[in-house]
Amino acid sequence: MIKNQKKATFFALIAVVMWSTVASAFKVTLTYFSAIQMLLVASFTTILALTGICFFQGKLPLLKHYLLNRPIYYLLLGLINPFLYYLILFEAYDLLPAQQAQSLNYTWAITLTILAVPFLGQKLSKKDGLAILLGYSGALIIATKGNILTLDFASPLGVFLALFSTLLWAMYWILNSKNSADPIVSLLLSFLLGFPAILIATPLLSDFHMPDWQGWLGAIYIGLFEMGFAFVAWLSALRYAQNTAKISNLIFISPFISLLLLNLIIEEPIYPATIIGLIFITTGLLIQQIKSKPSS
Repeated sequence: MIKNQKKATFFALIAVVMWSTVASAFKVTLTYFSAIQMLLVASFTTILALTGICFFQGKLPLLKHYLLNRPIYYLLLGLINPFLYYLILFEAYDLLPAQQAQSLNYTWAITLTILAVPFLGQKLSKKDGLAILLGYSGALIIATKGNILTLDFASPLGVFLALFSTLLWAMYWILNSKNSADPIVSLLLSFLLGFPAILIATPLLSDFHMPDWQGWLGAIYIGLFEMGFAFVAWLSALRYAQNTAKISNLIFISPFISLLLLNLIIEEPIYPATIIGLIFITTGLLIQQIKSKPSS
């Protein structure tokens, strides 16, 4: 593919806009559907969307090839994403203000840095240590609404679930780190294998009674834009990018746009602690992206 930074920026901004809207979509949809109901509709929508994309790209035959070569691997991916990761994330959104759940989930890249040590044999640098300190300090500020000394959590379970979702998402990317298969086909396969677990869990955790059209509309939106098209747009951005770092830095816009939308769409008041905590987290993530000077 011919590199084109303008196209890369265009696709990256599309992904950022999509991801910026989903926190509001999560919170609105959860007023009509339970977490597992939302996941059921959203994941099925994603399967349809990704199947269409793979069909037009002529990649559907790869599904059988990948599955036969690594069935357990893709089953594990599917159980993590979409099943466990999104179920736990949605439950966190149900228990917490959206700004808290979103901001805490944003620390997944910090979690990934820590898990890469035992699972990928990587070493922590001083920058990584500083990023971890800033990231989890920011998470603590957000979770306590600034009441750090009293450790007053509005919903300890919600905070735990939001942080646990970062562990699952980091594990998903660690498992993907050595996967050279087509990423869109791999994502579709993981959704196909994870969907039966979602289907089985729905009557156990809730039911199939979903009469509200608002819930359907929200879940379909999430399936298209959080789980599906945003991922494809981001991949396109990375493929076109001449400078990956410039593209990656655009993602730091997303949580702040999301806060604005939460305030405008669902009228959630934004806590000063959330903004301060997000600044801590994004600063830590930006520090990680600074390239070290080669030693002379």
